[in-house]
Parts: sequence; structure tokens; C-alpha cells
Amino acid sequence: MLYLKDIDVSGKKVLIRVDYNVPLDGTRVTDDTRIRESLPTLRHILDAGGAAVICCHLGQPKGEVKPEFSLAPVAAHLAGLLGVSVPLAADCVGPDVKAKIAALKGGEVLMLENLRFHKAETSKDPAERMPFAKELVAGLDLYVSDAFGVSHRPNASVTEAPLAAPKACAGFLMQKEWEYLHGALENPKRPFVAVSGGSKVSSKLGILKNLLGKVDHLIIGGAMANTFRLAQGIDMGASLVERDLLDEARSIMEMAADNRTHIHLPVDFVLAREFKAAAAEVPSHTGAVPAGLMALDIGPKSVEAFAYVLKGAGTVVWNGPMGAFENPAFAAGSIGMAKAIVACGALSIVGGGDTDAVVHAAGLGDKFGFISTGGGSFLEFLEGKELPGFKALDEAAKK
Repeated sequence: MLYLKDIDVSGKKVLIRVDYNVPLDGTRVTDDTRIRESLPTLRHILDAGGAAVICCHLGQPKGEVKPEFSLAPVAAHLAGLLGVSVPLAADCVGPDVKAKIAALKGGEVLMLENLRFHKAETSKDPAERMPFAKELVAGLDLYVSDAFGVSHRPNASVTEAPLAAPKACAGFLMQKEWEYLHGALENPKRPFVAVSGGSKVSSKLGILKNLLGKVDHLIIGGAMANTFRLAQGIDMGASLVERDLLDEARSIMEMAADNRTHIHLPVDFVLAREFKAAAAEVPSHTGAVPAGLMALDIGPKSVEAFAYVLKGAGTVVWNGPMGAFENPAFAAGSIGMAKAIVACGALSIVGGGDTDAVVHAAGLGDKFGFISTGGGSFLEFLEGKELPGFKALDEAAKK
């Protein structure tokens, strides 16, 4: 890949693909984390005398112009953060847009309207995506990818635009994501500990198998741990369990032993009869889960045991909460894990929306080494998959 830091953007008109698919409350942005993460790239271009043309998507308009998915609130919010005017074009392609781009001067910004108002952006056919991408980059000197959150998507603005542009490179955020994640998987400081939670083993199978042999320790929590415990012959009561994956769980535990990866499962749980319970029926319980009760969080003994595993770790990668943390009654395990990771002093990398929410709920957002802006992209990276967004930048650099 080429990197923005190595390219002179003075006097150039630069198309930046960002991930501003942010939550809105009417016309107000309620979480601007992704927008703020893109600011170093934007400020670098503007300060160097380049003109910034920003493109992104919002929601799922599915190829139709829908006012509720307009980027107008996002453009207004970005203007406040940058301290410069951020006009919003009525579309992302077409003669009117090209006229606005042609009139741009160095230090000026233009945001294009929602890419997904056009069906070609998300078409499964590359032959449909490429003409749209060519129109998108027409009249521009450089394409910059700074949208790790969509780099797993074969969208026209992600996979075809870099190839259609005169030159393409990774922005500062994309570069940071690559360096942290690739570095963690390929050259980690050891011991290397992965913490995997969430509700389903099925959604993490690829990750678990890819990490075996790479990590020294694999901590499994959340409801997915229930399946592993049942696979060991421990009754989990009414807890969420994927019974069709019991053999797969046993296979993973066997593979871990063969690859010298130590798997650690919870030793106690917080129990209740329903997810919406206002409080735990059984605060901490070891052994088999009684009939009619569900394990909805890991207990304090598990947090303590996991914290012991984390002591002295060199690198920690965490994805997935330890329980139903969205209910305060079952959030202690996830928050306890966040505190334990920070306390161990390792390079800590967090990814996934739910895990990010746990970290911020614990008030520890600034204590982690790196919080990835990607959800699906982060998961696919951990699975060892080649992300289309990175592949396109690599191919563009060889043109």
C-alpha cells in the first residue's frame, strides 16, 4: 500500500472515503467517534493545501434517495469539528457535483451525498460497480481510503474507486488499523492473549480457529462459553447454548491443545431466569447451572481467574462482552474484564461495537492501546481473511 504521509497533496483534489455511518437522534450526531478518528487525515490534507472531497454512506437506503439518510447532519457536525465550512453536494456524482469539485480551492472541503443512494455502490457485480467508481473519482487527483469500518465490503467506493483513481493510498486511520492489527497477529509481544466473548460460537468459529497457534492463551466468555462448558459435560440449565456446535467446541479444545494454546473458560456465573431480570437471582454460582436458570454474566471468581491469566501479558486482543452487559444487572463481568486488561499493562486492542461500548461504559476508553473503528472488518481481520479494501489499495499501488 501507499500511505498518505508519503504523498504531496499540495494543490491536489483528494477524494477521501471515510466511515461516517454514525448514530443520529433526529438531526443530531449522538456518537462522533468515527468522525473524530478521521480528523488527522482531513487536517493533513487541508493544512498541506489540498482540497478534501469526502464520500461515505449512512444507513441502508438501498439505492433510493431517502431524506432520512441524508448526510446533512453529519456535514454540519464535521464543520464544527474542523472549524471550516463543509457544504453538502446534492449527489455524489453528476455534472453539478463535478462543477463544485472543479471550483474547489486548496484548504476547502466538500462532502458528497450518501453513496448508497445509488444501487451501483453496493452491487454484487463488479461490472456495475466500476462505472460508478470511475464517475466518482473523475476530476480528482488522489483517492484516500480512511474507512476501515467498511473495508470488508466489496462496495464501489471501497474496491473499485482505488483502481479507477490516478493514485490511491491509505489515510492515517487506515494505516493505524493495519499496523496495530497486522502487528498483533503477525509479530505480537508475548504472551499473546485473546479474549473472545459474545453470544454465539457460530459467529466466532473462524476467529477461534485462526487464533489457535497464534495466541498463547484464549479466554472465552459470554454466552458462547456456555456451549464449551456443555461440551465438557457441565449442565448449563436454561442458558443459551448452541447444541449443534458441541462437537465443534470439542474439536476447538482439542486443536488448542495440539497448538499449545491454553483455553480458559469461566468458573462461575451470575444467574437469573430471564434476560430482562432487574437483578441476579443467584449472584455467583459455580458448577452446573440449575434447571430454569440462565448464565447471564461471568462471576467474580472468573474475573479473578482471567485477570491472573492476563498478568504479564505482552499483547491482548479483545472482542465480545462477557455477559448481557446492556442490562446493568449483568455488566459487572464485562467491566471487570476491561479493568483487568488495563491493569495488566499489555498492548491492548479492542474491536467490535459491543466491546467498544463496554470499554466506554467502564470509563476506560483512554486507557486502552487501540480501539478499532471496525466491527465486521475487525472480525474478518481476526479470522485471517483478506479484506477487499486493503487488497484494492495493494493492487492500486502496483499500477
